[in-house]
Amino acid sequence: MNRLQRYLFRNLLIATLYSTAGLTLTIWLSQSLRLIEIVVSAGAPMQMFLWLLLLTVPTFLGIVLPLALVGAILFTYNRLTADSELVVMRAAGVGPFSLAQPAVLLALMVVGVVYTLNVWITPSAHRELVRMEYVVRNDYSQLFLREGVFNEVGDRFSVFLRERDSDGNLHKVLIHDGRDEVKPVTVMGDRAVMLTGPEGTRFVVYDGNRQELDRKTGRLSQLFFERYAVDLKVLTPTAEERWPDARERSTADLFAPEAIAQDDRMRRGLIAELHHRFASPLLALAYAAVALAALLSGEFNRRGQSRRITVAVLLVMGLQAAALGLTSLAGKMTPFVPLMYVLPFCAVIPSIWVMSRGLRLKPSQQAAPGATDSGTRDSAS
Repeated sequence: MNRLQRYLFRNLLIATLYSTAGLTLTIWLSQSLRLIEIVVSAGAPMQMFLWLLLLTVPTFLGIVLPLALVGAILFTYNRLTADSELVVMRAAGVGPFSLAQPAVLLALMVVGVVYTLNVWITPSAHRELVRMEYVVRNDYSQLFLREGVFNEVGDRFSVFLRERDSDGNLHKVLIHDGRDEVKPVTVMGDRAVMLTGPEGTRFVVYDGNRQELDRKTGRLSQLFFERYAVDLKVLTPTAEERWPDARERSTADLFAPEAIAQDDRMRRGLIAELHHRFASPLLALAYAAVALAALLSGEFNRRGQSRRITVAVLLVMGLQAAALGLTSLAGKMTPFVPLMYVLPFCAVIPSIWVMSRGLRLKPSQQAAPGATDSGTRDSAS
């Protein structure tokens, strides 16, 4: 690249980084609302909250980067046009393809980054995020049980403890199990511990009693014990029991969907996810081509380029919606899979043609009749 193209590339890169940071922070705020409950109401350590928040970044960065790129292209070239820098460059003989070269190079870099995210980083981050959420959700002894209040562990299952010592022992425990509405059970004990093993998590209560109320007969049964176990495995499934989602699967697993799919519907979903990882990065190139065609084609208009920018934004939104729709359709009908690769080129090829032909997305304002007559008289004279 020459010095002029390096100048354009530097401005585009800075604008893309700022756009990415802004969009990332915006999405982070929405994601943190779901994760902040672990810290505020459950007592999780701040380090775990930050780790969970960090794991969410790769899950949406592949979508944010192409959108940040198109925003940077529209902002940079429109600013250069408003400052007459782009007009001077074109008057000096710099063509639209030469002006577009820095943006295309940056778009190819974004494609490479998104490929890296989709193929390796995002599946691993999503898998670890789901695993950590299940660990946090099931590790009640460390995170969810607060002293002096009734802790809602599951549906109609609550636990009260007076205090907890440094060894993890829970003192003065009351456990109410109302999952069976006809026969609710209340367990009270002087001391309890929580044990987590291959068979799941359970409370072991010492020196207490178990009370069961039969609502049909109104009879109360009471049992005194020295040691009693309350199984918590039935409350929530563990991470090992659930079937991993297609987004959690590694790319190597998706290349052999028949080996992991339980039925034909799941197999189609795995195939769609595999091709989505390879097709979606191409959208960055399509978005960049649409933005460049909007701002680098046609003549300079002193009234601004708001119409062209609006058309480019609407086209990008349409491409994004079409890509999401094709991914959903491909998960149901595999013949739609090739269209996931065709869609980006349906935007790139017309954009190249527009720039090569010098066409205008919107016709420029015609000169006033008086100005035309005056220009004719001046040339005649």
